[in-house]
Amino acid sequence: MSVPVQLHDRRRRADRRRSEPHPITEDLSAALAGDGVQILFQPQFRSGDGALAGAEALVRWQHPEHGQLAGDAVVAIAQSGGITRRLARHIARAALVAAAQWPANLRLSLNVTAMDLFDRTFGEDLLAMLADTGFPAERLTLEITEQALVADLDRSARRLNRLADKGIRIALDDFGAGFCNFRYLKVLPLHSLKLDRSMIEGITSCERDLAVLRGIVAMARALDIAVIAEGIETEAHREAIQREGCEVWQGYLGGRPVPVAQFDAQAGN
Repeated sequence: MSVPVQLHDRRRRADRRRSEPHPITEDLSAALAGDGVQILFQPQFRSGDGALAGAEALVRWQHPEHGQLAGDAVVAIAQSGGITRRLARHIARAALVAAAQWPANLRLSLNVTAMDLFDRTFGEDLLAMLADTGFPAERLTLEITEQALVADLDRSARRLNRLADKGIRIALDDFGAGFCNFRYLKVLPLHSLKLDRSMIEGITSCERDLAVLRGIVAMARALDIAVIAEGIETEAHREAIQREGCEVWQGYLGGRPVPVAQFDAQAGN
């Protein structure tokens, strides 16, 4: 049976639309070429003495029409336009350049996406950037979410093991927010679990939530894995995670994400 000409035309127009860059992707590409994409740093603190431990690098983009776009939204736009690799390298390099000026006791955390792990050159490029910027691999933590691992866990494990062998630390991010596949704990070179804020919110008011936290901390200790608490917004939560054995925390109680100059001032740089 023949297909109507109008249907062919609609398909051709749809194919053309899919192949043409979305205007907002072109805007992001232009922002990457200039200074439009900003890297902010959210401070992290040691639970034991409250001292600054380092910071997580976060991406922000101030779009002239859509306002400030952050994190997943920026990555999704980059992915739709095929510039994910360019965005990831921009974030990593800018963060490493800034962190290379920090005191030697501070760590940098970088988020890793599924596209990063899928990219064969990601590890080599990251090691090259470490060499170029002079930032020690031993002070870098890569934060990986479960969503970034589900596509091919074994391949992810191989690539992360190569980076861990160079001294880079690996953290499982948003722990408790996804499927919590315990096979991750068996096959990945994990140095820390970063608890999702949903695992923290009820620990000062719900015995069951507190019991879950205690179970996670006990398991992590048995595996020689540190626990980082995310989303700490009250002194009561900070005291609770300190008491239960979480080594590091971050959240609005300690500070919101800030530009590099502001973080440098906080670090006494």
